[in-house]
Amino acid sequence: MSGRADSDLSPDTRADDADPDDAGHGDDAEGTGHGEHDEHGEHGEHDEHDEHDDDTPHRARRARWAAVGAGAVLTLAGAAAALLRLTGSVPALVPAAYACGAGACALAAVLGSRGRTRRALWLLIAGLMVMALGDQFD
Repeated sequence: MSGRADSDLSPDTRADDADPDDAGHGDDAEGTGHGEHDEHGEHGEHDEHDEHDDDTPHRARRARWAAVGAGAVLTLAGAAAALLRLTGSVPALVPAAYACGAGACALAAVLGSRGRTRRALWLLIAGLMVMALGDQFD
């Protein structure tokens, strides 16, 4: 907005509800009614979301605990498999893959405990795939 008089934009480019003093003074009656309708619609939707907002912290807590639990279990399983495969006569790549997968799952457990559950899920999947790939070399 350059403020020049010959600009391409019309001078009244504001939203109808931007200035509360001009709410009833516009030429378009639908514009003021539309703003009031939006406010009532938002309050109605907000009331519906209030019921679900009470459950959101519980869902987030469950997701964090699930990420931490799954990460811990897969970390222990990967570390145990790496130790068992290390004592056997398998290529060195197999226990290394199990150990790397267990490390990824441990990192996923840490991320999950900090609330990064989506990233923790993908890291759990990647760690488990690395362990499965290491098992294919056996």
